[in-house]
Amino acid sequence: MNNQFIIQKFGFLGNDFLNEFQKHAVLADIKSKTEIVREGQKNKYVPFLIKGSIKVFTLNDGRELIYYYIKESDSCLMTFSSIFTDYISRVYAVAEEDSEALLIPVSVMHEWLLRFPEINKLFYREYDKRFSEIMSMVNDAVFHRLDKRVLNYIRQQISVTGNNPIKITHREIANNLGTSREVVSRVLKKIENDGDILITKEGIKVAVNENVRLI
Repeated sequence: MNNQFIIQKFGFLGNDFLNEFQKHAVLADIKSKTEIVREGQKNKYVPFLIKGSIKVFTLNDGRELIYYYIKESDSCLMTFSSIFTDYISRVYAVAEEDSEALLIPVSVMHEWLLRFPEINKLFYREYDKRFSEIMSMVNDAVFHRLDKRVLNYIRQQISVTGNNPIKITHREIANNLGTSREVVSRVLKKIENDGDILITKEGIKVAVNENVRLI
């Protein structure tokens, strides 16, 4: 059990809560590409991510629409929300890389919301963070051209994984942006010709300083 993570994340709730957390938390290692939950499935746990990243999305006609990524020290807003209703997941969640998480049974979390009302601060923090991310996604989809959306998506993946260049296929980008592989291939070529990215055998590289074009 990662005691430093627990204290940093939940220390403000006091020792009684920390003892409860230690008693009920389950430490889980999650392999990359593992499906954690799917739409329509009953949520069993609320995850708190120690390391790695998890993609939260929905599917429509086989195409993904990404809502947000859970990063280190984050939790899943949609899982939190299910506690107040029927515990049924309305999203898919898949590990983007090898990850480590602390899992709390949803029934226990429901009880904690009554016994330790200060825990609601965690919910509101997650809500504020996810709402901002979803609004950014909607703004991107409505107001930006596809080349801008593709470039923003690549930057997002680099930010999530910490890898630059990043290994990602044209089909993965297409699925996540709701378009076709052929369209993404043409857009990537245009972005590369514009000097915003460099495509190599190691992956797609974006300039760290966005004002500097790659040569």
